[in-house]
Amino acid sequence: MVTQTERHLRADAARNVERILRTARAVFADAGPDVPLEEIARRAGVGIRTLYRHFPHKGDLVRAILDQSVAEDLAPAIERALVDDNPLHGLTTLIETAVAMVSREMNTLAAAKDAGSLTPDLSTAFFEALSLLARRAQQAGLLRADIVQDDLPRIMAMLVSTLWSMDLKTEGWRRYLALILDALSPAAASTLTPAAALVKSPRAGNWLL
Repeated sequence: MVTQTERHLRADAARNVERILRTARAVFADAGPDVPLEEIARRAGVGIRTLYRHFPHKGDLVRAILDQSVAEDLAPAIERALVDDNPLHGLTTLIETAVAMVSREMNTLAAAKDAGSLTPDLSTAFFEALSLLARRAQQAGLLRADIVQDDLPRIMAMLVSTLWSMDLKTEGWRRYLALILDALSPAAASTLTPAAALVKSPRAGNWLL
């Protein structure tokens, strides 16, 4: 039987975790991927031991932040896109949401990459949805017919690569999203060379960074 005291302690722990995660997202965005955990604990108003109790390593913390961001931002966008009556609109808004998320979490993603906690499973559901929407859009004649599944992670990688060359506050990436979307239109289609197979390397499919 769970006592009232145990419930209180669990509630306190949950609040601490939430405070740490929200604070860490803001601190990484503000101070960069190399910010020390002591600074995050200080800004969150918790002791460093409390932070380490929940997140023993920096990689644990940054992965938890990314999981939270995916759950709050990307997962709902996937659900909305899959029930959109216009598959091209669903595809477009899902890509837009994903690039916006990466833009916001750029420093956290860099910290996760450095810590070895940036793994392909973070984007599995996203690419499954993207592939399904692309097929639906092709069947509806809204997306050029020669787009193949291996094109999708490369298109995402191209879009994300633009983030390194601009002030993220400008949302300048939207210009390149528009250019990519224009290129995906059947009306703009020209003959393509065959798609090269995705190389199975540590970076393969890692469009996040």
